[in-house]
Amino acid sequence: MAFTAADVKNLREATGVGMMDCKKALEASDGDLNRAIEWLREKGLAAAQKKAGRVAAEGMAYAAVINNIGVLVEVNAESDFVAKNDLFVDYVMGVAAVVADKAPADLDALYACQYPGSDKTVLDMQNDKVLVIGENIKVRRFVRYDTGLSVPYVHMGGRIAVLVNLDVDPAFGDNAEVIELGKDLAMQVAALNPTFMDKCEVSEDFVKEEMKVRLAQAKEDPKNAGKPDAIIEKIVMGGLSKYYKDICLLQQPFVKEDKVSVEQHIADIAKKLGTQIKISRYARFEKGEGIDKKTCDLASEVAKLVE
Repeated sequence: MAFTAADVKNLREATGVGMMDCKKALEASDGDLNRAIEWLREKGLAAAQKKAGRVAAEGMAYAAVINNIGVLVEVNAESDFVAKNDLFVDYVMGVAAVVADKAPADLDALYACQYPGSDKTVLDMQNDKVLVIGENIKVRRFVRYDTGLSVPYVHMGGRIAVLVNLDVDPAFGDNAEVIELGKDLAMQVAALNPTFMDKCEVSEDFVKEEMKVRLAQAKEDPKNAGKPDAIIEKIVMGGLSKYYKDICLLQQPFVKEDKVSVEQHIADIAKKLGTQIKISRYARFEKGEGIDKKTCDLASEVAKLVE
């Protein structure tokens, strides 16, 4: 019995198995969907679908420059142990290479790309890794910079990864001081996690909300008892100005010399080299951030197994 591309798609959605394996299953089953699912189960491939619903909040954040393309990816797994597995690390690096080479528009497009050195897609390869490693694995997000000078930084084996993109004359693209500046800035972003790049990017709504909270706190502070509202507002405004040094990268004290701001340090390096340097953009991924991790009661889990 013949089958269509829609049949392949339906089988993939039903099992979570990659396109190529779904096609093989339908070929082996004369296009019969139920027999194809059974064929995949017999081969152990459909087991990947069972793991797909399990929370993957560990894994690895990875940054690299590949053929002058800056890439930042986060790939999640269920345990920190697996995140150190060579098979998992190789997959992460392969995903980064695909992002650099194919410039996928989103995760669906990335998963449909061919995996390096293989006839399989990224999703097919991911499902293979799930079966071999025994844990749910998924690509969560990625960033790709194809202009400017990108400088990567990976902290603590992939707990945090940062990609900083500099706007600088191409003649200084391999300058040691410029590269060092990029690495220092990436380390700064990793350590201090600024919310904004520059204070001019801070929205009026953000300022109003922060002012509202700080005013309420100031009025509750016994030290301000009896002070006129106008004075309290001035105190709060002064504190808000200092707050920019915490949340805005360019206004933060430079990590290696906190007597100057990041903005001033960049200007000093640029002046020394006789060029202009500007941070165009940056991205910071911390593995598992924002993912609700499942807590496990070992006693209850064991009890379920013996019921």
